Amino acid sequence: MEILQKIGSTLASGLRLIQANFKATLLVLFVLWLVLPSDDEGLRSNNLEKITLIGPILDATSIVEQINEARENKKIKGVLFSIDSPGGAVAPSVEIAYAIKRLRETKPTVVYAAGIMASGGYYSAIWGSEIIANPGSMIGSIGVIMEGADISELMQKVGVKTQVVHAGTYKQVGTFDRPWSNVERAELDKVINGTYDLFVHDVSRARKLDFNKSSEYADAHIFTANQAKAVGLVDKIGVEFDAKKRVEILAKIKDPVWNKEAPMDKFFKRFAAEGATLAHMYFPAITLK
Repeated sequence: MEILQKIGSTLASGLRLIQANFKATLLVLFVLWLVLPSDDEGLRSNNLEKITLIGPILDATSIVEQINEARENKKIKGVLFSIDSPGGAVAPSVEIAYAIKRLRETKPTVVYAAGIMASGGYYSAIWGSEIIANPGSMIGSIGVIMEGADISELMQKVGVKTQVVHAGTYKQVGTFDRPWSNVERAELDKVINGTYDLFVHDVSRARKLDFNKSSEYADAHIFTANQAKAVGLVDKIGVEFDAKKRVEILAKIKDPVWNKEAPMDKFFKRFAAEGATLAHMYFPAITLK
């Protein structure tokens, strides 16, 4: 009887421990499910890579690292670069574009417009071996903008004034506490137009389009996938299945194995994209959109 009581006591203690740490147990099991490969997935290294760009482009570090890793990895024979982005800051968009250009020089790189591929999102795509657009995607918006608020009237009502000491005629360009002067607007126009010329020149070079006819494909026009194809901004219309098949053909792969993104990685990318959107709303700058 004593033995049975001891066994029962041990089982009861175990059950109480599981109940007390039920959520932690579930979390551990979930993490194990994410990281452990199923069947032989973890045993076969991929020879094709899908890289995804989602949301506003405010920092290129992570995407450029993925692109560079794919370029340096001799096992990777081709890349699909999937984009769903409305654009973003100028410098990160250029960083991504030129990383794709370097990648394309070593292995076929097909760009896929998964949803919105506009402005900086399109800039990122221009050097792909080919650009394939989802039939429902929106393409283009090749333009540059700087937005800012004038809250001087609100400040007057509240009774708030700013005090500034500065050196340099243009040091207060873009401030929100007063209307911009004509001199300041001219300075901003210089920067905006210079950035726009850079954008259009790169698009015309990468896509082999006539710079002198840029009003047809640039000028912040927004296109459907078919319209974008008609003006030369994309090469083909198709879904992701078609884009992947095109990579396999260009890479001459008979036994294609694609990388699989972990669910938690997808979640954190979405989370970061939404956070970047909120940050962008409160900290305006010169952007490609």
